[in-house]
Amino acid sequence: MLFVRISTIFVVMKRAVVLGASSGIGMEVAKLLLADGWKIGVASRRTDLLMTLKKEAPDRVEVETIDVNSDEAEDLLLSLIAVIGGMDLFFYAPGIGYQNPTLEKELEERTVQTNAMGFTRMVGFAYRYMATHGGGHIAAITSIAGTKGLGAAPSYSATKAFQNTYMQALEQQAHMRGLAIRFTDLRPGFVDTALLGDDPKFPMLLRKENVAREMIEAIRNKEHIRVIDWRWRIVTAMWRRIPRWIWRNLKIVK
Repeated sequence: MLFVRISTIFVVMKRAVVLGASSGIGMEVAKLLLADGWKIGVASRRTDLLMTLKKEAPDRVEVETIDVNSDEAEDLLLSLIAVIGGMDLFFYAPGIGYQNPTLEKELEERTVQTNAMGFTRMVGFAYRYMATHGGGHIAAITSIAGTKGLGAAPSYSATKAFQNTYMQALEQQAHMRGLAIRFTDLRPGFVDTALLGDDPKFPMLLRKENVAREMIEAIRNKEHIRVIDWRWRIVTAMWRRIPRWIWRNLKIVK
């Protein structure tokens, strides 16, 4: 008699939360993860555009409305994580920025509120969640603007530097605590999205689709930092070497 052993292989689907997925780079990253077979939870302040993703794969996409500046943001994120059954990857895309040469108070404070306080709230929550749930991967879109203080956008460049340092500090803390949490700090140059306005006139403008693909590659490769793209890697390397007395006399962005 011939006995045939039948083995059942259980494949665990990877799960990701993409915050700020309603447009721009966040939307493109969500599409790539979905195409790669991930189960994803997508969230932003506006959910109408997110429903297009839900229609593409209703069994692998869950939608939530989350404003990173809201007091209930953490509870909503936890609920979204529960609905998709866990979180292997937390991808953070929200952010605002303005050219503010006259230093208008409202614009500066709004930027700090979202890019510093909102960022800390949500990335910190993801870190604490992963610390108690076996680890994971945190990837966040920061910017090359954090390399140096940009006079045309003071609070934007300052908050991006804050994000760079916060990610670095969390990475060190996770190592000190023996936590299985990985970090990828994604620093694109100028990207052709709504953040730059309707008629962006910036040097070496990047396409959001190309940027998203580089970001996914960096996450797969478990890179700590990825400056996007190669041209901006050269530019920022040069920026770091410019003496302060020269930098203050330059006009980087009009």
